[in-house]
Amino acid sequence: MQSFRTELENPIVERDILELERKIALFKEGKIDEEKFRSLRLARGVYGQRQPGVQMIRIKLPYGRVTAPQLRRISKVSEEYSTGRLHITTRQDIQIHYVSLDRTPQLWAELEKDDVTLREACGNTVRNVTASELAGIDPKEPFDVTPFADATFRYFLRNPICQEMGRKFKMAFSSSEDDTGLSYLHDLGFIPKIKEINGKQVRGFKVLLGGGLGSQPRHADLVYDFLETDQLIPYIEAVLRIFDRHGERARRNKARMKFLVKDLGLDAFLELVEQEKKALPFASYPIDAASYEVAQSLPNPEKPELKSELGLDYELWKLTNVLPQKQEGYVAIGVRVPLGDFYISQARALADLIEKYANNELRFTLRQNFLIRDVREDLVPFFYQELKKIGLAERGYNSLGDITACPGTDTCNLGIASSTGIASELEKVIFNEYPQYLKNQDLVIKISGCMN
Repeated sequence: MQSFRTELENPIVERDILELERKIALFKEGKIDEEKFRSLRLARGVYGQRQPGVQMIRIKLPYGRVTAPQLRRISKVSEEYSTGRLHITTRQDIQIHYVSLDRTPQLWAELEKDDVTLREACGNTVRNVTASELAGIDPKEPFDVTPFADATFRYFLRNPICQEMGRKFKMAFSSSEDDTGLSYLHDLGFIPKIKEINGKQVRGFKVLLGGGLGSQPRHADLVYDFLETDQLIPYIEAVLRIFDRHGERARRNKARMKFLVKDLGLDAFLELVEQEKKALPFASYPIDAASYEVAQSLPNPEKPELKSELGLDYELWKLTNVLPQKQEGYVAIGVRVPLGDFYISQARALADLIEKYANNELRFTLRQNFLIRDVREDLVPFFYQELKKIGLAERGYNSLGDITACPGTDTCNLGIASSTGIASELEKVIFNEYPQYLKNQDLVIKISGCMN
């Protein structure tokens, strides 16, 4: 345990990890009750699983972005503390399983060496801020939402206003009006827009509030057709303060934002938000997107040689797994990951691949896959060859045959059905009997193993 007293550069992170270590010890000694400890560990990404005595750890990756060094770090941690399997979630996180509670502080400290956190990955907090995996490359986008999603994540991480809310809170950024980030089913959703004001092109967001799924789904309400970007953080903070103050706390199944909006009425809720803005520490919060955009560059690696001819499988794979980018001469490669599970040997090979031949990052997706971006068009055959070597060249990315499923009774305490089992069987049926539908992206199958 000495390591994170001497190696971590961020004292706030160090205190966080040491506090988790201390609270685990107090819990083991019977000096903290189970419910209080549960709240603390969940807010630090430590989640009980179906099997007794072990934990699921949720690794928080804002808008699904992970660099090659971070992917290697996650692999190292999974190898040392878990089983070597990495599970992509529908909130663009990574989960690892069968971790000893006693070892979670060391695990967290290891991750932080490459700026990867567990903080607020679970619990009644602001959960991972998600975004379209196409952000920054989408031919239809007005602008790249990445720096705005990143600013939102950083502002609310450890923010005292959202540490012990009545329930979790989820936000999403889409890249265009196609709403690939599914903003309409989130507590807050944002779609980028550009509006001409006084002869100038001004950036802003369409804002949606109070969406959700579960047993009582609700389509989010449109609350702003255009909110300028410097108003993004103040508006979110005002909404969170109202949710924290007025949200349900006694009945967990009625504690989400959608129920509060329904109970108060949309107009009354929005009036409370407007009043709350007067109490905020600032009226405007500019976000420096220009510096982020200037720092972006396109890779131009030497072209490696192919080992052999690729054949029909390659041509079929290209139909579903290669996506156009707005950057001329470059494409993105969608990698289908059945059930969202892949392994550290694959992750390490991917890290080498994207570091040398792409832009040194992956974006995990809402469909439990990942996207390799900024691939020069002439390198697509090489990427297929390399992905095939590690078993990640399955066709059907984001198609009818690409089914999303939660872990269900495999590891989840809430699971009452084998969602992964039925997903595997359904995928076999679609690929073997209905291959003509593998390009269909209008119909999506998602399977839940419980009533949530």
